[in-house]
Amino acid sequence: MIEPVARSFTVLEALSRRPHGTISALAEETDLPRPTVARLLKTLAELGYATQVSRAAGYRLTDKVLGLAQGIRFVDRLVDVAAPHMSRFTKKYGWPLYLGTISDRAITIRHSTAAESPMSFERSALQKKSPILSSALGRAWLAFCAPDERRAVLDHLGVKPDTKLAAAFARIRRDGYSFTALPRSGRLQGIGVAIRKGDRVMGCLSMRFIRSAMTERDAGVRYGAPLNALASAIAADAER
Repeated sequence: MIEPVARSFTVLEALSRRPHGTISALAEETDLPRPTVARLLKTLAELGYATQVSRAAGYRLTDKVLGLAQGIRFVDRLVDVAAPHMSRFTKKYGWPLYLGTISDRAITIRHSTAAESPMSFERSALQKKSPILSSALGRAWLAFCAPDERRAVLDHLGVKPDTKLAAAFARIRRDGYSFTALPRSGRLQGIGVAIRKGDRVMGCLSMRFIRSAMTERDAGVRYGAPLNALASAIAADAER
């Protein structure tokens, strides 16, 4: 942990919980020395994230901090756009869909039609994490994202790219969809596609099904094209 960065966020979070705060009040709440809090507030002010109201009132945050949530607002927008499309797909085909976006070292489920599916095996999966390297969502993301983003994600995961991994991603790009890398004993399977514009991946969709119901080959033939059409429709609406 980089302590100066941690202390900066501690002060930022403390200041976000009140309309304004003095150096003394913030120092007491954060258990940081007053000189440290004063330096951090001055730095935040110089960067435009805080401003001094008065000597008596102390500092308050500025609206520049809202810019830090742009990525989160985009996720909300993507969910709002994708939800009706996903519902129509599940109503037509029956299988549950999952929308995921990359988050730190995993894919986070942002929306699901599990509750709407007569063939669902769970009622909700919101905020659940899926592994990037083995899940259909993560494999679709890595296959279709820009090469520099792929390298950065793999590096963050501590994974060194090799020919086997490169071949797997090439195969996913050729087919247009990915599958979860499962042990032979796995009961459930997922087929994933990327929601993208060019080489920018906005999110990924997966359809989960019972392995005894169909093979991966059958799933690709039956649902590969409809899932990619769904992803394209969501991407088009999200860009409007």
